[in-house]
Amino acid sequence: MTEHRPGRWPITNPVDLDAAEADEQGARHLALTAEQARFHITLGAIRADLEAQPSDICLRAAARRWTDAITQLADELAGQLKRAG
Repeated sequence: MTEHRPGRWPITNPVDLDAAEADEQGARHLALTAEQARFHITLGAIRADLEAQPSDICLRAAARRWTDAITQLADELAGQLKRAG
């Protein structure tokens, strides 16, 4: 009996399951890291703009502009998602 049935030794082309799992985990880690980096860069830009304001009143007005702009952008994108179905 020289014929090899599936799942029997010797296996001529083994699959490295650890490598496949590591690749998937690496991809998830990169996506999470990219998302965190994008958040911190954006927040840093907003903070820099707020720090550049000359007074408390100007700082509060700038904060409202940022809040309004983000809310408007979110509303636009939500509408696009709703239309896309």
